[in-house]
Amino acid sequence: MLRIRGTFFAAFLAAGSLMCTAQAAAQYSAEDGTLEIHVKPKQAYVFVDGRAIRDGSQKIELGAGKHEVGVYNYGFLAKTQEVSIGAGETTHLSVALQPTGDEVAGPFADIEFKGHPRAAVLLNGDTPKYFVGHVDEFNWDWIWHQRLLVHSGTYHVDVTRDGNTIWSGDITAKAGQKVIVHLNDNGRTETKEWKTGLNMAAQPRFRAGIASATVPPAPVDARFMATAKEVGCGDSADLKWNTHDAVAIKITKMGDVSAKGERSVSPKANTTYVLTAVGPGGESKQAVTVDVNKRPEATLSLNELEVHFHKIGDKVVQQGTTVLDWSASNANSVLVEPFGSESLSGSRTIKADPTQTTDGPVNEDVKYSMTAANACGGTTTKTATLHIVGSIDPPPAISIASVFYPTNYPLTRHPKVGLVSSEEMRLDKLADHFQNYMQYDKEAKLKIVGHADIRGSRSYNQKLSERRAEEVKEFLVGRGISPEIIDTDSVGKTQQLSREKVEGLLTKESQQPDPWMLRNKSATWMAFNRRVDIVLEPSGQESARIYPMSAPNARLLWQRTQPSLSAMRKASKTVSGSGQESASAAGAN
Repeated sequence: MLRIRGTFFAAFLAAGSLMCTAQAAAQYSAEDGTLEIHVKPKQAYVFVDGRAIRDGSQKIELGAGKHEVGVYNYGFLAKTQEVSIGAGETTHLSVALQPTGDEVAGPFADIEFKGHPRAAVLLNGDTPKYFVGHVDEFNWDWIWHQRLLVHSGTYHVDVTRDGNTIWSGDITAKAGQKVIVHLNDNGRTETKEWKTGLNMAAQPRFRAGIASATVPPAPVDARFMATAKEVGCGDSADLKWNTHDAVAIKITKMGDVSAKGERSVSPKANTTYVLTAVGPGGESKQAVTVDVNKRPEATLSLNELEVHFHKIGDKVVQQGTTVLDWSASNANSVLVEPFGSESLSGSRTIKADPTQTTDGPVNEDVKYSMTAANACGGTTTKTATLHIVGSIDPPPAISIASVFYPTNYPLTRHPKVGLVSSEEMRLDKLADHFQNYMQYDKEAKLKIVGHADIRGSRSYNQKLSERRAEEVKEFLVGRGISPEIIDTDSVGKTQQLSREKVEGLLTKESQQPDPWMLRNKSATWMAFNRRVDIVLEPSGQESARIYPMSAPNARLLWQRTQPSLSAMRKASKTVSGSGQESASAAGAN
């Protein structure tokens, strides 16, 4: 419960004072207390719990408990404090305000109010901070001057007392005019010419006499700036502001701020920040725009624009390299194709690696692209092209010759005796050539096919050709060729070279056959069929059937009869086995 008792009464109210006192006494409760407040200047206005009470020193009946008491007078620093009121007790409070603020220059308009003399007048806001005076200070302008001086503009006015709004509305004032508001007539306004305001000197923020008062609310002054008008994505700019005579200051995207301050911002797009400062003397809006450079800067380059590539079969014999360099700024991610996400700057060594797989000249362009992006939606793409020149050639030719065997060898009891020195030399060369060839053809394999001449049974010759193929395989394995890439086959006497084929081979030899070979063509024909052919896979190249005519042991290989074991051991670099196997198998080959 709240009740006011003024320290003095106007003479024309004296007759009704007893009635008012009686009513006040009737409203007073034992749970109430009294706040006796003394203010300076004496025109200062008292607000309790945000409600306008009245001006001057006074006694106020309040409910027991804590209350917020504010004392305001325009041109002075307001004071607010919490006061505890005891039931049935009187609390004394003295508040002296300190003046503040410079004079306010014109030209001015005047706002005059009629009615409700004790009501508070608030401009541009509905809290006590917007208080400029009470109606009795702005309701007369004849012998005594009671003026609310404002600059040209539109002002929102709230006239209030004891938590009740007496009138609220907008008033547009123009310098050199007086606007009169009739509070008892629903806020009806009238405007009159008032040239006095055009030439008035600067006025102090508050001046009062016995029956005069002048209050010129100062216009709001605001300064707003950004330390950078443009920033990169993710970079920041500092916003700085300074305001005077403002009660509420807001900045878009920040909300309420202090009267003076600084704030760092990192916009993701071009952004305009608007500072709005509002006070009793008006409103000031200031805007600054911070543009965002969304475009990342990027570079992508190759140290060498052309590299060479040479491949023979499966072996790369020349593979040029270059270095791909990149860098980006104003970005937070980099994608380098075909590698993927990378750091903002870096390099990679690039090897010539054409997509071509077939034999022939190589002439390819390989494109690399780099896309730099940032959180502001900016992207930049750069490309670099590498030219690859060279060739892909088939594997080198490999020389393969068939291996020839003497009649009946290898024997069943001596399966490792059968290769004479000339044939071992052929296999030595083959092993060397094949191991080198495997560098160029990783899929290369050897197929060993054993043959026998026409003499003897099919089963005997099948087993004989098996021993011959197996002996050649073991020899090559002993020279370092993996057994896993050597296959064997045995055809016995089923795939005989014809006599005509043998005669044709003889004519192709680089040297003419010895007379003894020509004299017994049948023996020569059978000698050509006692052999092991070697096939290079997967190319299918077959060994050349070149008979070792000039070899010292050529006649041993050629003769129809089975050589002795001792003769074979002398003719071979490899000596193995013991004893001598009988040549009892008639027709053995």
